[in-house]
Amino acid sequence: MEVAGDVGAAEPGETRPLKPCLLRRNHSREQHGVAASSLEELRSKAYDILAIDKSLAVTLVLAEDGTIVDDDDYFLCLPSNTKFVALAGNEKWAYCNSDGGTAWISQESVEVDEPDSGSELQWKNVARQLKEDLSSIILLSEHDLQVLIDVPCSDLAQELCQSCVTVQGLQNTLQQVLDQREKARQSKQLLELYLQALEKEGSILSKQQDSKAGFSDERDAVDTGISRESSPEITLRSQILTALKEKPAPELSLSSQDLELVTKEDPKALAVALNWDIKKTETVQQACNQELSLRLQQIQSLHSLRNISARKNSLPGELQNPK
Repeated sequence: MEVAGDVGAAEPGETRPLKPCLLRRNHSREQHGVAASSLEELRSKAYDILAIDKSLAVTLVLAEDGTIVDDDDYFLCLPSNTKFVALAGNEKWAYCNSDGGTAWISQESVEVDEPDSGSELQWKNVARQLKEDLSSIILLSEHDLQVLIDVPCSDLAQELCQSCVTVQGLQNTLQQVLDQREKARQSKQLLELYLQALEKEGSILSKQQDSKAGFSDERDAVDTGISRESSPEITLRSQILTALKEKPAPELSLSSQDLELVTKEDPKALAVALNWDIKKTETVQQACNQELSLRLQQIQSLHSLRNISARKNSLPGELQNPK
């Protein structure tokens, strides 16, 4: 395989900043920190640091997905500490695992770093969702929004194939969406407090407390009027149930997919799982349904605006070519 070494070469007298990189041989467990100002310099250092026979041609590929890097301008666009694999002669890069180029690490290390690799896989999956359709920001859960905000800008830029400036703007937008949901939650909490104050003034709350005075504080299926034996089994994940129990205005915390699951759940089964009465359960399901409808309307509005914009951009060409 031919390797282009003169592409994007520096002009005489031009001094380029050094880019820190991580370099290793194919299937090797050892990686080396290397600083190079150009692709050719990195290739030259690979021969010496990795003890490669200089009679063999060296191809540099990205450790993450095996992309061949043979353009110096592309090399300069890559973020610092990008991982490279040096392929000597006829060596072929083989995909091992979608682990960001760390499949060569020993099994012991993988077991220790399993939570980190799982977290990395999670944010990459969410990032790919945004890459396909940026409007899906509206559909994300608060947890997914926070995950993308916490990802280093350079890592997210590499995954989305965008500049760090663009990605920083995206992360600011994600933070704004998160802040808006928190403001909506606080507004709902204030409204609930106001309604509770009205109930106290009308002695509604005191009457409810009197009617419940003869009951024990412990709640069971008899308290809610629901038989655990006769109610269907719950299908929601434990994370969703925890959010419903512990989060104020839980519909703001869940993703649109989770909201749909909650709305489709049998009210009796959900009431038993949450140890709630039917009325409270149905109220929460209704709130989830309203939040889901709102998000879908926002998505449809964005798509409509995008289509209108696309049609407007195509009008000048159509006017010039009426046929």
